[in-house]
Amino acid sequence: MNLVIDIGNTLVKMAVFQGDVLIKKKTGLKQNFLKNLEELDQSYPNISDVLISSVSKTPSKWLQKLQEDYKMYVLDQELPQVFLNSYTTPKTLGNDRIALVSAASKLYPSQNVLVIDAGTCITFDFKNSENQYLGGAISPGLQMRFQAMNTFTENLPLLEPEEDVDFIGNTTVKSMQSGVVIGITSEIDGVISKYSSQFKDLTIILTGGDSQFLCKRLKNSIFANSNFLLEGLNYILEFNKSQ
Repeated sequence: MNLVIDIGNTLVKMAVFQGDVLIKKKTGLKQNFLKNLEELDQSYPNISDVLISSVSKTPSKWLQKLQEDYKMYVLDQELPQVFLNSYTTPKTLGNDRIALVSAASKLYPSQNVLVIDAGTCITFDFKNSENQYLGGAISPGLQMRFQAMNTFTENLPLLEPEEDVDFIGNTTVKSMQSGVVIGITSEIDGVISKYSSQFKDLTIILTGGDSQFLCKRLKNSIFANSNFLLEGLNYILEFNKSQ
């Protein structure tokens, strides 16, 4: 039984897998890491291997605890990968993007796949049918765009995305909503169209915190999978266990 841990800037996501099957997911604040880990350990005593992925330095007491209780793997650019990485600067490739491409390699091994992760930033990552990662793009996410307009102007308010957005905004608030929400969906649709014109039989995966908000607004046919990154981390762990 596997445990994969994704440590973000504020939240920690933990997922327990039995083989390829996700059987438990738990999300909590970083300050509750050891408490949440203990609860999972008590509920699933057969966990034997763990993979940890972090956007920042992991506290030593966390690593010590994991090393004591499990066989631990740490995701970094040195850990063997499940795809051919053709990124020109592979050491700068984020763990989240590595995990997403790994999930694409596992679930769609012989297909052209574009993975779109709609979180703090929007990342576009492309893996071709020969399991080769070519790269992609990084763009500001929904919240970042609203925050930027509020931060870098004198009079624009800080907004949250709304469900109903008019293309032509007839107030400042509605204009901001249109600029961000319709702008971001048009951007994603445009990127998808670019890839589709160059790569046939393209599979498109949308994941991340804003994926449900965005997916119903996109013109293109996509698969929404909120657990795609966790599945990728588990595949990396399974792959390295077999080495």
